[in-house]
Parts: sequence; C-alpha cells; structure tokens
Amino acid sequence: MESVRFPGESDQYRQAREELLQAELDLRRRVEAVAALRRRLPVGGVVPQDYVFEELAPDGGEKSGVRKVALSELFGPPRETLILYSFMYGPDMEEPCPMCTSLLDGFDGTAPHLQQQVNLAVVAKSPIQRIRSFASSRGWRNLRLLSSAKNTYNRDYHGESPEGDQNALINVFVRRAGKVHHFYASETLWADTEPGQDPRHVDLFWPLWNLLDLTPGGRGSDWYPELSYDR
Repeated sequence: MESVRFPGESDQYRQAREELLQAELDLRRRVEAVAALRRRLPVGGVVPQDYVFEELAPDGGEKSGVRKVALSELFGPPRETLILYSFMYGPDMEEPCPMCTSLLDGFDGTAPHLQQQVNLAVVAKSPIQRIRSFASSRGWRNLRLLSSAKNTYNRDYHGESPEGDQNALINVFVRRAGKVHHFYASETLWADTEPGQDPRHVDLFWPLWNLLDLTPGGRGSDWYPELSYDR
C-alpha cells in the first residue's frame, strides 16, 4: 500500500498512523461483516396490529388538522422497508430528549436522500401538535412525524419501558406478501456495557460521535448534546 505523507510530519508520526490505518481497515472489514449479518436476518414476527398513528399534513402547518395513518400506510411503493425512530418526547416530559434531538437534527438533512431507498418516520408519545411545534422550532422540514399517543406501539416495540419511561430506539419493518414484519431493532440498548461506555445503540447512525472520535479529545468523559448553547 502506497504511503501518504502530510506536510511536516515525522517518521514517528507516520509509523503510528500506519499502525492505526491497519486497525481502521480491520474495523472497516468488521463493520461490513456485521452489516452482512444484519442483512441476512430472517424476517421477524408479523406486527400484532396495524397501529394507527396521528400526523399533520406535511406542508399544511399546525392548523391543517389531524389525520390518522396506519403503519401499513407508511410504506410507499416500491419501497418495502420502513425505518421508524422512537423519539423520547412523552406527554409528561417538559422538553424532548436533547440526545434524540441532536440525532434528528442530522436525520432531517439525510431524510430526502434516505427516502430514495427506504421509508423513514419518527414517532413520539406526545400529541402530534406538540411534536410538530417542537419540530418547527428546530427547523425540521423533511421528517415524517407521528404521534403514538393513542396506540400501544411504544410499549409493544420498546420505545417505552413498562414504567412509562421513553426509550430512543430504531426499529426496522419490512412488508412481505402484504404483511408487515419486524426486521431489526437497536437492541444493544439492553446489552451490558464495558466501563466508560454508554449503550451506543444508535451511535452507528449518529455523525456527531463519529466525528468526535477523530479528534484528540474524543467524545469527552461527561459531555452530551443540549437543546441550545450559549455560544
């Protein structure tokens, strides 16, 4: 492999960088191997009901009225896959989760590209008007926003604990022969963590942490996103 050099670097730096590069190549191979395992999952269980969510017209504003949409209607032909993100914004929460908000800030920009291949929606337990109001304050324009306030989706698919606490979770559904099946969930949320690590169950899909991992300071030991910053 041809070595790349940058201005002013020492031989010591280049040697350390080459060692890191080998580790990065190993990681790339492992990431693809895990992705291949994920793609080979058999379809999971058929959803127990065609959950009915509430949403507002995409471009109608908050005065457009509430309409009902079933889970099966979230599949737009020819896209037979649906990514559904559980947003931690329950009716008893004064503010939505800052971590979810940071992730969805990025998803909003990614959505038009992603939706060329799959369907994407965001679901939260709060009333739909409250969800849309917050989304407007963030400048979100591309996310399909749903309320699960009147169904059991959150509880059934672990976007909510038995005690009613909200969980951030990605669920993937597929439609096969007219039936909707569960396919994948970010289940590392419940796996044991090693010292100094959070569950990181959605970090693979979150550019913030991946970019910070490139820096000398890394993620920091106690920093997390906030809804707003003074600087």
